[in-house]
Amino acid sequence: MPTILVIDDDVQVCETIASLLARLHYACETAHTLEEGLRKLETANVDVVFLDVRLPDGNGLDALPRIRLSPSRPEVIILTGEGDPDGAELAIQGGVWDYLVKPSPIKQTTLTLHRALQYREEKLSRGDAAAVALDLDGVVGTSPSMRQCFDLVAHAASSDANVLVTGETGTGKELFARTIHRNSTRRAGSFVVVDCAALTESLVESTLFGHRKGAFTSALTDRDGLVKLADGGTLFLDEVGEMPLSIQRSFLRFLQERTFRPVGGTQEIKSDFRLISATNRDLDAMVERGEFRKDLLFRLKTVHVELPPLRSRPEDLKPLAIYHVNRLCEQYGVPHKGFSPDFFQQLAQYDWPGNVRELYNVLERSFVISGLESVLYALHLPQDVRIKITRAAIARPATGEGGIGSESAPYSAAHGNGDGSGGAQDMVPPAARADGQHGPDAAFTSPLPPLKGFKRLMERKYLEILIGQTSGNLQEMLDVSGLSRSHFYALLKKNNMSL
Repeated sequence: MPTILVIDDDVQVCETIASLLARLHYACETAHTLEEGLRKLETANVDVVFLDVRLPDGNGLDALPRIRLSPSRPEVIILTGEGDPDGAELAIQGGVWDYLVKPSPIKQTTLTLHRALQYREEKLSRGDAAAVALDLDGVVGTSPSMRQCFDLVAHAASSDANVLVTGETGTGKELFARTIHRNSTRRAGSFVVVDCAALTESLVESTLFGHRKGAFTSALTDRDGLVKLADGGTLFLDEVGEMPLSIQRSFLRFLQERTFRPVGGTQEIKSDFRLISATNRDLDAMVERGEFRKDLLFRLKTVHVELPPLRSRPEDLKPLAIYHVNRLCEQYGVPHKGFSPDFFQQLAQYDWPGNVRELYNVLERSFVISGLESVLYALHLPQDVRIKITRAAIARPATGEGGIGSESAPYSAAHGNGDGSGGAQDMVPPAARADGQHGPDAAFTSPLPPLKGFKRLMERKYLEILIGQTSGNLQEMLDVSGLSRSHFYALLKKNNMSL
């Protein structure tokens, strides 16, 4: 009997779905908070999860990776009271089965559930035969977002479909491309890299397609191009977003037909290669601006692997550090080094704009600074990194947890500071108190509002200040607040605000 878990804070919704499932002879579990739902997923064998987006203790979309990677690997159906196009996009990217908006007709809900269960049954019936043992040499990560990437690598490696790997600079796009090649049936063939940023109109054809003797003055012999060298293997287009628009046309035909003609040649030659591309740019936005051909993007993007930035997966910092330092020790023939807790604490305080590439550079510098010492301490981190971490910590708003010298200790917050100042309102940045009518001061008038209303007031004021200080720049607001895109939009809707 299939087991369905409903994670929704609306008791009536839970009861309605439970009644429907009882008529279908399915087992039903309910949870009214995200924490409760995640706890049940760790112990119960769940086939399908009905997931609300707005929950009292968090955003359902943010928990998608943990839900989908829980022990029973359930299918997920979003069931939310407010349709949000951006939320739907994030949900689909997160691998949900469907995105339903309340009130959803019983027929549609039942049909979606049946399809999800049918798919799950077929998937489980394949059993371990469908499992893929990946060679992940050099790829380090245990976070849910990385495990999702590994699943995509497994799917990509089992086919010859074109793959587009995207992500910020330093996230390991070429490493993932090589991993796909190494796990594919073409592993015995060559992995040929094309630096698209270095291609010019005058050299593109000879570089890619080669030339025949006498095709031009310096062509003294026949020469194979990169496309021919990739025959039987993988052609990797690195930084494909940097390819000049005038050159993109040259790629279309041979990507479709896998045939080309060398410069000075008269016959078409076929090359059987697998295509993988990578870029740190938003190709969809480039298409909208007319900077990248839509038809070329269609050919590149059959399977899309989007690598997460390092700042979004802090749990991977420690294994990455241990892996790379151990590799350095083996390279230099010295005993493996230990790590002081403060070393990892400092790593976690940095936002790593250069991602894994920057982390590895910092670790190597720390390794050199440590010399023959057997343990790495925070003191061994390069000074420029320690300065950035310290400056960021000083600039970071106070948490209100109190401590030595803290003006936000519980006693001061409740009883004032002994000098006639307002106590709790002094914990709010000056910008938040600029408007006496709508700022925190308004919440301290008599009578006090309920705690829930006070929290709502503070939350709205924070969003107003955030939007004002960043001039409505979405990415900057996400960086400053530490919110995910879906959570940020959910807060805007909750407070009836818009950008």
